[in-house]
Amino acid sequence: MTVWDIIVALILGFVEGLTEFAPVSSTGHMIIVDDMLLKSQEILGSPEVANTFKVVIQLGSILAVVIVFWKKLWSLVGIHIGGKDTNVTSGPRLKLSHVIVGLLPAAVLGLAFEDIIDQYLFRVETVLLALVAGAVLMIIADWKAKQNKESDGASLDEVTYKQAILIGLFQCIALWPGFSRSGATISGGVLMGLKHRAAADFTFIMAVPIMFGASAVSLISKWDVMTAEVIPFFVVGFVSAFVFAWISIRFFLVLIEKIKLLPFAIYRIVLAAILGVIYISMM
Repeated sequence: MTVWDIIVALILGFVEGLTEFAPVSSTGHMIIVDDMLLKSQEILGSPEVANTFKVVIQLGSILAVVIVFWKKLWSLVGIHIGGKDTNVTSGPRLKLSHVIVGLLPAAVLGLAFEDIIDQYLFRVETVLLALVAGAVLMIIADWKAKQNKESDGASLDEVTYKQAILIGLFQCIALWPGFSRSGATISGGVLMGLKHRAAADFTFIMAVPIMFGASAVSLISKWDVMTAEVIPFFVVGFVSAFVFAWISIRFFLVLIEKIKLLPFAIYRIVLAAILGVIYISMM
């Protein structure tokens, strides 16, 4: 690897980790940053390997979630760790079955349409459209929460199976790169009556199996492209994504309670407008 290769892997890991759990679309940002600026496919040898990289380094972000939510994740399987845990209550508890129910819709559709998504939706044009569409959904969610009063929303451990499946259906929209999985599920959770923080927590917990599954499927199906030459690039991206995802999660969980979704929606619209102008000028 050259110094430039390392810098590119670090930047893409930074973009993935910093944006994975903010409702702005990490995949969309990586497609934009990479396709318009860094061109990792020239380093890795093909667009196929570059797309696999963008999915696989999400494992670094998953590891960050596991570390932040480790007590809650253990409690899902009935193991309750002692000590203070702001994510675990003494009343009703979120169960593993709630998470599974929430995962089913996107898991089924993701497997069924993986090839179509890779072929047609991993493009700058579709990402820009998704940024705007996701922003509209977030604005609607914030408006609905304001109408219903945020303080009346359900907590994480009060999530019902009906809410879980409906949030899972919202998650399906995020199969469209650029829409944002966290943006879709947090908005869906708020629309289903959850508090913003509870919706964010549920989103992060659901992220562990679904992101791990997506990364594993992509890695296994593209295993033949994982040569000794590209593995160091993947490792650097993984470590970078882990570090910045851990920082992002801790910061975002505090931020979402204070500013809600509207500022992120505005950011998405402004970003789409700016990048749209740049993209058109480059054509």
